[in-house]
Amino acid sequence: MATIGSVVPFLILLAALFVTLDPFSLSPIAGEKHFKVLSVPQPSLEVLASIPRDEKDTLKNAKLVYGGQILGPESVLFDSHGRGPYSGVSDGRVVRWEGPEKGWVEFATVVSNRTEICNLSNPPTPNLKYEHLCGRPLGIRFNKEGDLFICDAYFGLLKVGPEGGLAEVVTNEAEGEKFKFTNDLDIDDDGTIYFTDSSTKYPRSKFFFPIMEAEETGRFLKYDPKTKETTVLIKKLRFPNGVTFSKDHSFIVIAETRIGRLIRYWVKGPKAGTWEHFVWLPGYPDNVRTNPDGDFWVALHCRRTAFDRFMNDYPTLKQAFLKLPINQKILYTLFSGKPHAVALKYSADGKLLQVLEDRKGETTKLLSEVEEHDGKLWLGSVLLPHLAVIDKP
Repeated sequence: MATIGSVVPFLILLAALFVTLDPFSLSPIAGEKHFKVLSVPQPSLEVLASIPRDEKDTLKNAKLVYGGQILGPESVLFDSHGRGPYSGVSDGRVVRWEGPEKGWVEFATVVSNRTEICNLSNPPTPNLKYEHLCGRPLGIRFNKEGDLFICDAYFGLLKVGPEGGLAEVVTNEAEGEKFKFTNDLDIDDDGTIYFTDSSTKYPRSKFFFPIMEAEETGRFLKYDPKTKETTVLIKKLRFPNGVTFSKDHSFIVIAETRIGRLIRYWVKGPKAGTWEHFVWLPGYPDNVRTNPDGDFWVALHCRRTAFDRFMNDYPTLKQAFLKLPINQKILYTLFSGKPHAVALKYSADGKLLQVLEDRKGETTKLLSEVEEHDGKLWLGSVLLPHLAVIDKP
């Protein structure tokens, strides 16, 4: 008769085989044959401890506005005439707020053959299944001439005139490789556009995988409207996301989401064409925006958690853990904690100036952008059906 001591190793072996093979394809990474978790560089605990919390929960006092008609207003923008806000939303359109009577009005589309499958459901729900057909506008920016440039996650960098309409593709590949997850952009004084392609391995509909894998196929690029050339400036980034110029346009700040930091790319001066680590963040950023004073507002999608920090150091263990039949929503909670809002303001030299939070997520959470306009902070979210706004603290 087998003893308990002899059975336990056998059971452990069976469990290990189950985790390794995932025979019933029940894990969240089932079917992704090339999924391989990488370790993630992290700031020290001392650095994280030096970043204060917002004990006043300032963002809890924000007002939720313009909801019900849209989903996922990631980027928030106003034009030179003060009209807006504009935002790219989950049904593939760029919309503009026209006041309480008209509400959100379609300003631009990214595909000519929109069908009913692109229409927003009621209540609004994500449309990941058809995003590749309908488009998903993320970062948006106006140039000096009033043209709107759009980073669409699936179709690349697009442009539409000041009166809106159907956007045209400006560029959708570099070095012979199509963009797979075009994300955010900013525009230099001479019209050159700098933008991010978050992954060349996974499209936006599979955003869970580059985040969990911490893969390094993201790119930072520029498009020259005079030569029509697209150039890769930085390779091997881990989910590069938000992009913003410094006030003097000498450098660009890029949010590298999966590492949880800002990097600085020099456009002018003796360091032009080089990049460097700029700021460690207490969580994972989405967009970063420059305010009128030349400071940078960073929207954190979530803070770092102890579980995430532990797994970042042990990629083999994390790979095995992700082979278990665990729901993605549960995994999200484990790795990112309870959804709540965090916005940070940094000076042009990387000094932390302000931390704004809604620590319990009572009013605001899952921020994707903080846009400062006319004394107010406009808060976008790539997942929620509204904007939030608060007077600048």
